[in-house]
Amino acid sequence: MDDLAFDVFAKSCPSRGTLEHVTGRWGSLTLGALLEGSLRFNELRRRVDGVSEKMLSQTLQALERDGLVHREAQPVNPPRVDYELTPLGREIAQQLLGLIHLVEGRMDQVLQSRERYEAARGGL
Repeated sequence: MDDLAFDVFAKSCPSRGTLEHVTGRWGSLTLGALLEGSLRFNELRRRVDGVSEKMLSQTLQALERDGLVHREAQPVNPPRVDYELTPLGREIAQQLLGLIHLVEGRMDQVLQSRERYEAARGGL
């Protein structure tokens, strides 16, 4: 598989699914939260404000399947499950964090653009 050329713009390329997992709202926020360190499910759910239990579970499964997140179940009572980034997940999350900081740092410009856009269209 190492000698396959991947092209995310090609409909059948498997990289497209991974890109979706990484750049979707919950995927990017989950990766960003895990960049801060290992978290239990409920800690992660509190950190990623607004995500439902079901969506977080689906997101974690997709990221684990793609090799970006490692899930470790501790054999204790009550059960404990920790999530952390793999080296690949860390690399991707660091790139995402750069984009997140860029967006956050430019929000004044974005909000001004939105106001101009809405004003030009009669307040839509």
